[in-house]
Amino acid sequence: QLQASGGGLVQAGGSLRLSCAASGRTFSSYAKGWFRQTPGKEREFVAAISWSGGSTYYADSVKGRFTISRDNAKNTVYLQMNSLKPEDTAVYYCAATDTAPSGSNWYRVIAYNYWGQGTLVTVSS
Repeated sequence: QLQASGGGLVQAGGSLRLSCAASGRTFSSYAKGWFRQTPGKEREFVAAISWSGGSTYYADSVKGRFTISRDNAKNTVYLQMNSLKPEDTAVYYCAATDTAPSGSNWYRVIAYNYWGQGTLVTVSS
């Protein structure tokens, strides 16, 4: 089970750090990702990280502003979000997969088979 937290209301230009804690199984060897979704739109990729943390992937819209990291000892993945913009407003979901994606599959919802419940991030202008 994945539990996302850390969402909230922040002004444009501010920062938030999301956390996703795993329980019930050891996800330390799983690739993990963050996705986001706004009403009426499809869930979109934000960032992903390999099981070792050695490889990271970002959507162009967040590159340079967001940083994904993980602490396998704590079974937790983080998303540090800086320079937030109103268009970053969404429900953010963490995800994990026991089969490391390849190529463009890192960016696809279908590649991840475990999902958290989502945490709302609201960025005011």
